[in-house]
Amino acid sequence: MSLEWRGAAVAPTDGMPEPDEWEAVTVPGRPSQFAGADAVAYETAFADPREGDDSHAVLRLHGAYAHTRVWCNGERVADHDAYVAPLRVRLPDAEEYRIVVECRAPEDRFGGLHETAMLPDERCVPGIWWAADVHTYPDPYVSAVRARPRVTIEDGSVGSAAVDVTADVVTSEAIDDRLTFSFRPEGNVGGGGAMDRTRVATGSGQATVQYTIDVRDPALWWPHDRGAQPRYTVRAKLDGATASVTTGLRSVRYDDELRVNGEYLPARGVTLLDPTPEDVRRAAAANANLVRVRAQGVPPAVADACDEHGVLLWADLPLSGPGEFDADRGRELADHLLRSTGHHPSLAAVGVHDEPVEPYANGLGSGLLDRLRFRFRAWRASYDDAAARTVADAVDGVPTFPVMGPPGIDPDAVTLYPGWQYGAAADCAWLCDHYGVGSVVAGFGAGSLGSDASAEDRDAVPAAFDHTVHDDAHLGGDVATSQATQARVVQAVAEQFRRRGSDVAILDSLRDVTGAGTGILRSNGTEKPAYGTLTDSYQPTQAVLTDPTPGKSDVCVVHDRPTEATLTVEWDHNGERTQVEQDIEAFGRVTVGSLTLAEGDELTLAVAVGEDMVKNEYAIGHNI
Repeated sequence: MSLEWRGAAVAPTDGMPEPDEWEAVTVPGRPSQFAGADAVAYETAFADPREGDDSHAVLRLHGAYAHTRVWCNGERVADHDAYVAPLRVRLPDAEEYRIVVECRAPEDRFGGLHETAMLPDERCVPGIWWAADVHTYPDPYVSAVRARPRVTIEDGSVGSAAVDVTADVVTSEAIDDRLTFSFRPEGNVGGGGAMDRTRVATGSGQATVQYTIDVRDPALWWPHDRGAQPRYTVRAKLDGATASVTTGLRSVRYDDELRVNGEYLPARGVTLLDPTPEDVRRAAAANANLVRVRAQGVPPAVADACDEHGVLLWADLPLSGPGEFDADRGRELADHLLRSTGHHPSLAAVGVHDEPVEPYANGLGSGLLDRLRFRFRAWRASYDDAAARTVADAVDGVPTFPVMGPPGIDPDAVTLYPGWQYGAAADCAWLCDHYGVGSVVAGFGAGSLGSDASAEDRDAVPAAFDHTVHDDAHLGGDVATSQATQARVVQAVAEQFRRRGSDVAILDSLRDVTGAGTGILRSNGTEKPAYGTLTDSYQPTQAVLTDPTPGKSDVCVVHDRPTEATLTVEWDHNGERTQVEQDIEAFGRVTVGSLTLAEGDELTLAVAVGEDMVKNEYAIGHNI
């Protein structure tokens, strides 16, 4: 049942909000007229929606950011403080309903990026962001069903596959009945179906039923560059009432390397700052096989898109920036995250604390003195990761990264921005060699202007984009120069991480959220030049330069495929062509030649694997 809503910015109080004026708003959504408000109230009214055998009316809110209270006909009926999890409110019997929902800005450290300057105020409006509707049910009914897939890999093949299912049953009186679970493949997926029944006996109220479905002949879900994305529907049925969830079967773990379904898989990723399903499609089109939803909840539609497009999902807790936090609260939110997102086969990692120390590398160049300054600042940086590790220990079934941050604090996943916050792109090698960087890189990249307005009017771009850093990085005052330099930095750093064999490398970020930023897409989704260069750099098999600056550089082939191959590699250097044949092993790195470059040179590399051929283009310049 769809609803019509009104909203108003309010001052937080203990009682139900009663603003002087309401105005029509779209829910779910983030009404921009309330940008900057600490609390926003939403109101809707409707007649009793129950018909026929319906006994229950339930209000469902998902993405209610961040601390939420709900009143029905003047009576407070619910409190909620985890927007990553849905809120379901059984409504009392009535002929007419007036619902008031108050959403407040976070009252703790768990606001994530929405409590930083990374996102503009209009993207942080307290509200109901993802879903708001009313459902009716008979009595008894299944209010929700959750699923967690489990796959064990033994000697390179599937040892066992199962789905742990949890169903919530609601009833007005005592029942002793049988709950039916079914497990069916979607589409053309063959085999693997199952059906079973289990007893549910409870008094009035809500009961939770847990059951494990063993799966025969499982079809595994894979990232798009490795295989297909088969999915299954898990359905729980009690009498005539049903609830279902879609899941998939896969194994994912990270020890010394990332493995999906028992196979090594180098991850090429992008960060989503303001995630949408379309961003997932754009990421896959850029040859990324992973997205990181940075320091915020994952919208259900985005997780669904990851499943559909075969893109691994790295989900963070909404925790970013310096400052202590309550580990117990973090564990609670981690549990909510897994309960609401754990059925997605794309879920591949959970991050806890994003950027826990202030940036310390801004404005430093590549000279000896600047390197000494960087070492001193990194040495002075400190972070007590005990709370983050306590939270990570509560996460099971998926790899966790307690700390994502700069060198110097011993992060589990490093973030570093050579060519943007520090030195030049070529300094990536020095940073990796001196700080043990390279296995898991949670963020790299460079910013650029997005439009003429962002170049001419600095005040039009919020603090999320640091013009001082932009100017210090010599990205130029005009849009074209800024974006061209960004493209060269992104290309050089991405390819260095690939050449060094990083298990995970994530570009920060895919899309701007304002008129300028580190996105390789503008805020409206149109491409900057860096989108094309990253697409080329992220090809599973690609020829790259070891140093795309004036001077000598090797031509190296990176091959992120599980089989050996015979390649044909060709390069066109200012019109002069060279071609070589090269055998390469699975996941190999091999040097196939070298050349001397000068500023202004144009170079095109091409590599053919079987019938497939990919190209990689370079414009050689000093300012990266």
